[in-house]
Amino acid sequence: MSDATLHSTTQDPDDFAVQIADQVESFLVAVVEVAKGDEPDSAVPFLLLQLSQLLLAGGRLGAHADFLPEERYEPDLGPEPDVDELRERYAALLAPVDVYSEVFDPYEPRTAPVPARISDGLADIVADLRHGMAHYRAGRTAEALWWWQFSYFSNWGTTASAALRALQSLVVHVRLNQPLPALDGLDTDQDLADESLDEEAGRVMAEEIGAPLGMRPVR
Repeated sequence: MSDATLHSTTQDPDDFAVQIADQVESFLVAVVEVAKGDEPDSAVPFLLLQLSQLLLAGGRLGAHADFLPEERYEPDLGPEPDVDELRERYAALLAPVDVYSEVFDPYEPRTAPVPARISDGLADIVADLRHGMAHYRAGRTAEALWWWQFSYFSNWGTTASAALRALQSLVVHVRLNQPLPALDGLDTDQDLADESLDEEAGRVMAEEIGAPLGMRPVR
C-alpha cells in the first residue's frame, strides 16, 4: 500500500474501517495545515469544524461493540512521530485563548476545574490518531480499530470534547459580545460604570481575540 493510497483496492468503500480511517486522515491533514499559520483568521472556526467531525467518528467507535486485535501483543511501530512542533505552533497561533478551564470528570463529585491548553490537546489527539493510522497503513485493520476505539475512551475522546467546548465557548463569547472573565489589555482601573465596563470588555475581546482569529461579533 503506497503512501498516496490510504485504502487497499480490495476494501469495500462502505466498510466501517474505511469510513473511520477517512475521517481520521481528514482530521490529521487539516490540523497540520491549520498549524502552518497561513490563514490565522480562520483557525478557530476551522478547528471547531474539524473537532466536531472527528467526534462523529469517535461517537461511532464508542457506539460499536468492542474491537479486538488479532494479535495478543501490539506489533512494534518503531519511534512515535514527534508532535512537539505541532504543539508549539498551535500554542503560538492560539496564544490569546490557548488556556481554558476544564472539569476532568463531570460525574466525579466536587471535581474542581483544572487548567488545560488547546494546543496540548490537539497534539495529544494527533499522536493517538497517528498511532492507529500506522497500523491501518500496515494492513492491520483490526489493530487500528482497536487502538482508535481504546484511545477514544481513554484519551482523545475526552480531550477532543474539552477542546471543542472551549472553542465553541470562545465563538459564543465573541459572536454574542459576551466579555470573557479576564482579558489582557483591559484596564480595570478605569472609572467606568458597569455597563461601560461590559462594553469595553466586549470591544477589547473583539479586537484582540475575535478579529485576529477570523471571528466577527453579531451586530
